Amino acid sequence: MNQPAIQVSKTYLPPREDYHALLESVWDSQWVTNNGPLLRELERTLATRFDSDTYVVTNGTVALQLAIRSLSLTGSAITTPFSYVATTNALLWEGVDPIFVDVDPDWYCLDPTLVEAAIRPDTTAILATHVYGYPCDHTALAAIAERHGLALIYDAAHAFDVKVDGRSIVTWGSASTLSFHATKVFHTIEGGAVVAGDAELLARVDLMRSFGHTGREYLGLGINGKTSELHCGIGLLNLRQLAANRVARRDLSELYRDLLRDLPLRCLDPADFPGLEYNYAYFPIFCATNSLRESLVERLNAHNIFPRRYFEPSLNELDFLPTELRVACPVSEHASRTALCLPLYPDLDPVDVHRITSIIRETVVQWA
Repeated sequence: MNQPAIQVSKTYLPPREDYHALLESVWDSQWVTNNGPLLRELERTLATRFDSDTYVVTNGTVALQLAIRSLSLTGSAITTPFSYVATTNALLWEGVDPIFVDVDPDWYCLDPTLVEAAIRPDTTAILATHVYGYPCDHTALAAIAERHGLALIYDAAHAFDVKVDGRSIVTWGSASTLSFHATKVFHTIEGGAVVAGDAELLARVDLMRSFGHTGREYLGLGINGKTSELHCGIGLLNLRQLAANRVARRDLSELYRDLLRDLPLRCLDPADFPGLEYNYAYFPIFCATNSLRESLVERLNAHNIFPRRYFEPSLNELDFLPTELRVACPVSEHASRTALCLPLYPDLDPVDVHRITSIIRETVVQWA
């Protein structure tokens, strides 16, 4: 008999009775969206948590689009090829050319040493991703942005509660954007946020997420980026369990690392990043070759285990990009063909971690 399927992630949901109790207030007030009390409570809670103002929106992609639009970006933006496709699509959707710069071989974030050479006369921003929640080199990127008068946006979709030297990294740059999708460490089922220290920027985000109008005053372009009270309620309840979930993720990650330690696979280790307080959002491994990775996927799938090739393809290789934007990014391209995220979620049974790593070990030994 087959074992139950193990997916790369599993959505945490709060106790049903807690959610039903919270919904009583929604049913009583009939206030289900349009800047309701649960939205305002969630925004206040997150602003306190991050020590920076936070505006919750429909999803992480809309958060990116609103950040791009609120900063009046035009022309082109330096960006990473190693991320989820939403990072690139948000730029393209807003009419901004993505100028791909390769990633560093240590943490797979945008390589600051390559950025300045790629800046064009029409470049208005840098958009970098904290890949797997591991922080970009903010000091270097911020210095480049300042020298060239560029906005600096961080796609922090993977970085909820990640800190460096005690400070949340979502406070970095001109703005950071978060995803609260159901697969994330913290989620509202669907949702996202823009975080920034600039009150005027966030006022533009607030206006644009509500069709560009306040009451009967129509002040400019906008979209529907509002979030419902039902989603915000899930978020408020999930925050209560976040610390315990992080401990469970950490323990499982350490178990994976111990069981894979002697194999010729690369595992990112937060202990190697000075001052990092990690959220254990992912457990990526990097294989020597694409063939080995595909063998691992095939063997694990045969046992009803489903890791994910995060992130494939390298975004500079997207088929729908104009030819002139498809520049070579060899580090990202190799990573996209060799990276594999293993299943990781708070209630994953350690027995299953032993089973997953045993299958990986058998495959690697046979491959050798």
